[in-house]
Amino acid sequence: MTKKESAKERILGVASELFYTEGIRAVGIDRIIAESGVAKASFYRNFATKDDLVVAFLEQRQLRSLSKIEEARKLYPEEPVKQLHFLVKVLSASIRQPEFRGCPFTNTLLEFPDSAHPGHRTALQCRVDHETEVSEIARQAKARNPEALAAQLEMLYGGAIVDAYIRKPSSDNDNFYNAAMVLIESQLT
Repeated sequence: MTKKESAKERILGVASELFYTEGIRAVGIDRIIAESGVAKASFYRNFATKDDLVVAFLEQRQLRSLSKIEEARKLYPEEPVKQLHFLVKVLSASIRQPEFRGCPFTNTLLEFPDSAHPGHRTALQCRVDHETEVSEIARQAKARNPEALAAQLEMLYGGAIVDAYIRKPSSDNDNFYNAAMVLIESQLT
C-alpha cells in the first residue's frame, strides 16, 4: 500500500515543479494552492509565507543535488577521480533534458538579488555547500588546487547552462563534458 502524500508534500511538490519551470516570482500562492488541491488554511499551516516555501524548495533541491555526490561516492568509494568524472557526466546529461531550466540555486539568486532575502541566502548556501563537497572530492583526488577546480567547474557549468538556453535544441552539450575533463586532468597531472 502506498502512503498518501501529506498536504505539505503536495504543496512542495507542486511549488517545486512550478518554481523550477516558470520561476519563483511568476508563480503565486493561489496557483500553488489550487494545483496542490489543499485548502488555503492548510497551506499557511505548513508554510507561513511564500519565502518559507521558497526555502523548502531550495532545501529539497539541495538534497537532490547532494544525493548525486553521495551516489558518486558509493559507486566509486576509493576513486575520487572517477567520482569527479561521474558528477560531470551527470551534469552534462541534465543539460540535455528537455525540461532543463538551469540551476535552481542560480535561478533563485538571479530572481532575488537582495542578499538579505531568505531565498537568496539559502540558494547561496546551497551553492557554497555543493562547491565545498566537490572541492573535497578534488582534494582526495590530489588536485593541485581543489578549491579552484571546484570553482572552475561551477563556473563552467554556469556557462554551459547559458549556452544550453541559447542553442537549444541543437546544443552540443559534449562541450561542457569535454571542457570539464580538460579542467580536471589539468589539475591532476
